[in-house]
Amino acid sequence: MSAREEILARIRAARAGETPAGDGARGGRPLSGDDPWARERGYRTAGEVHGPALLDLLAERLADYRAVVRRAEPADLGAEICAALRRRGARRIAVPPGLELPALPDGVEPVAADGLAPAALDALDGVVTGAAVAIAETGTIVLDGSPGQGSRGVTLVPDYHLCIVRAEQVVHLVPEAVARLAGRGTRPLTWISGPSATSDIELNRVEGVHGPRTLEVVIVSGGGH
Repeated sequence: MSAREEILARIRAARAGETPAGDGARGGRPLSGDDPWARERGYRTAGEVHGPALLDLLAERLADYRAVVRRAEPADLGAEICAALRRRGARRIAVPPGLELPALPDGVEPVAADGLAPAALDALDGVVTGAAVAIAETGTIVLDGSPGQGSRGVTLVPDYHLCIVRAEQVVHLVPEAVARLAGRGTRPLTWISGPSATSDIELNRVEGVHGPRTLEVVIVSGGGH
């Protein structure tokens, strides 16, 4: 088998979710965290950080990406959301179907986010959503469009995104997140690592080009950790 054929075979196998057919006795088997093929190559598939340390790591990595990070106990979540919106000076906030919010501060209007056109979303002061899973190692939040998360446009058009992440949604490694998302393959996944940012050839950073300029995350303790 030539190098080109081997590369193409590996690409086809990866797209099919299997190990390469030319890989000896392992060929054709689905990949999993317990597969000796993965262990043999030293792939980490199970996290080593748990409990409060896991949430601390997520907060640290999110901050590295210039996200604003808040911590809250479940009983204090409503107050923290209200405080965040007051600090932001938000007046009209998109709220996706299925997201339960506390009574918002006076002067803050929740707007049903379902079916809003991009121009209408752009006129809002921000959006509040939940999350599907968060990866502590990379500081990444994944949205899958489930109830409480909204469509991709809802979280990409407004300039401010306030995201609620609960302790039981946090994993250590990317493979753990992928495993949790495995049954949601038909949903549009949005992977967020900090506010939207890009830079030109001189490395001048510009935020808000492809999504929210400000990402604020409230990590809620308790639950499964």
